[in-house]
Amino acid sequence: MAYKISEDCTACGTCIDECPVGAISEGDIYKIDPDICTDCGACADVCPVEAIHPA
Repeated sequence: MAYKISEDCTACGTCIDECPVGAISEGDIYKIDPDICTDCGACADVCPVEAIHPA
């Protein structure tokens, strides 16, 4: 089960550097590609606004 980024995302960029498989793409609200996400949770652990949760 992949993680998902909610509308609370502030596009700070912290999560992108933490993703070991490059599943996160930039935008006004960042997105996680569920086909690439390995469900490691590294992005959720570093999100300063807690916008990333298991889908």
